[in-house]
Amino acid sequence: MIDPATLFTIVLMAGVTYLTRIGGYVVLRNRTLSARATAVMEAAPGCVLISVIAPDFVSKNPADLAALAITVLAATRLSMLPTVLIGVGAAGLLRHVIA
Repeated sequence: MIDPATLFTIVLMAGVTYLTRIGGYVVLRNRTLSARATAVMEAAPGCVLISVIAPDFVSKNPADLAALAITVLAATRLSMLPTVLIGVGAAGLLRHVIA
């Protein structure tokens, strides 16, 4: 059974990611964006995801470190959605198997 605090955190992070994705478009919907501004808008959700996985860089848990390595490898070869799915799956599976 998932801890209610964990579930709340996941839902809250999903909401923040969604809001960063659409927030700029809603606020700037009547303006023409430059290529640079568009690139910033597209990078915002990635910044939120990085802030979530950054603590694993200093983790002493072998399952977290292995999942981080798998996620980094996936990120070099795949787009964001498959990378996120692989990272979450790897973390869950490795934490179950190793811990």
